[in-house]
Amino acid sequence: MKSRLLGGIAALVLAVIGTVLLVVYVQAADNRAAQGLEPVNVLVVKESAPVGTKAEDLGKYLEQATIPQSAVPRGALETLDDQTGKVTSVALEPGEQLLTSRLVDPRELVPGTVPVPEGLEEVTILLSPERLLGGRIEAGDTVTVYSSFKSEENMPANAPVPEEVKGWKQSTGLLFHDVLVTAVQKAAPETKKSGSADGSTSGDRAVEMPNGSAFVTVARTDADAAKLVFGAEFGTIWLAKQTDSSTKSDPSVTTFGGLY
Repeated sequence: MKSRLLGGIAALVLAVIGTVLLVVYVQAADNRAAQGLEPVNVLVVKESAPVGTKAEDLGKYLEQATIPQSAVPRGALETLDDQTGKVTSVALEPGEQLLTSRLVDPRELVPGTVPVPEGLEEVTILLSPERLLGGRIEAGDTVTVYSSFKSEENMPANAPVPEEVKGWKQSTGLLFHDVLVTAVQKAAPETKKSGSADGSTSGDRAVEMPNGSAFVTVARTDADAAKLVFGAEFGTIWLAKQTDSSTKSDPSVTTFGGLY
């Protein structure tokens, strides 16, 4: 009788302990589940962004979303703080979360990795520092292209220009807006001479590339590329970097008469 009583008490104790352990386990599981469902703010791509897009320009391609913590991968970004100066290492597609691994130093990208839009071709021109924003034009930038020409055509006698320049005609005009820079390669400072195929230096012309000059490659249609080549071959080319708020007007060609 006594042994039966002790057995019943032991069974009751074990049942109580089992129940307590089960309750604790369930509560811990609930806590873990609740922690995984805790909402977290992350940046999600809403519009495709090409390779080489600057972090400063990514805002228009992104939106902030709130999703469960369990669905957030390691390295997901909540803001673009501390990402200044970096660029996208791959193309970003809508719906994906922005990860720190997607943003790298521009120097890690191989020149020419900025994709060329469909239907366009690439053309390269050599520019000195003052013609490419002091050397600050980079792959992925959007620029406005200007060209200047000078010829020995006589100007009208009544042109409002100084006497010493009346025998010359100079002009500067806007060629294109929204030109995508696909690559920038800095040229080492040196002076070369172009000679004949047999190595003769007779009639050679020295070609100087000052420190900071760069080979700038842009994407444009074949017709526009021809105009760029003409401008670089027979005149000079200047680039101006555009921003999201840059005005895009259609100014007339600037000459001495129009300047003053």
